[in-house]
Amino acid sequence: MSNPALERWLLSPQGRYALDWERARIDEAVADVFGYNALQLGLPQIDLLAHNRIPFRQRVGPPAADGRIDVDCDLRQLPIAANSIDLVVLPHVLEFDEEPHQILREVERALIPEGQVVITGFNPLSLWGVRRYLPPRAAEFPWQGQYLSLRRIKDWLQLLGFEVGPGSFGCYAPPCRTARWLQRWHFMEGAGRRAWPFAGGVYLVRAIKRVHGMRLVRPAWRNDKARAKALSPIAQKEGPHGR
Repeated sequence: MSNPALERWLLSPQGRYALDWERARIDEAVADVFGYNALQLGLPQIDLLAHNRIPFRQRVGPPAADGRIDVDCDLRQLPIAANSIDLVVLPHVLEFDEEPHQILREVERALIPEGQVVITGFNPLSLWGVRRYLPPRAAEFPWQGQYLSLRRIKDWLQLLGFEVGPGSFGCYAPPCRTARWLQRWHFMEGAGRRAWPFAGGVYLVRAIKRVHGMRLVRPAWRNDKARAKALSPIAQKEGPHGR
């Protein structure tokens, strides 16, 4: 079902600030990805595949109040055929699920060789990460999530055989509740990118599924004599009077 806390956050200045940065970066990342099928897992309220030209684009996940879900399912068990998807976008999915590894395994299974995945997440090594430990925390989105560092996400992707890009960070201002204070801290965007680029409140990473070619394994012959015998034609036996 829909998440009321998520709905409120998406409409807040804080939510718009973070998602404006992410939407711009995702638009850039998916614009040059081609194919036939693309999936967006999570945040169905926002169309993050709008700038992609793949003809068949679907939003996948639990049902949403506004009915924008195309495929209603558990993200840990995608009803998608293996090697059938060209692009998957995961906006803030992994840090809010109990089994993020399983979701990534399902994404890897569904992607075709050379298919791409784009992931966004909240950075635990940032002012946004620190905010999780300050009251009031409760169950409000996004502070109840188990934030995953970009380094950990990269490690998981590499273990699944992905080639991982460098990643990018954004939203260096503190997670203020009002647009006025976010604007006052806007100077930190440039300062953060120069002084502590790894400490943005959110990050994006892009990875490509690589499938290495198979190598034909030949039998190890004991010696050349045995090999020649095995490959020589069988001689026809002669009768008692010859041929």
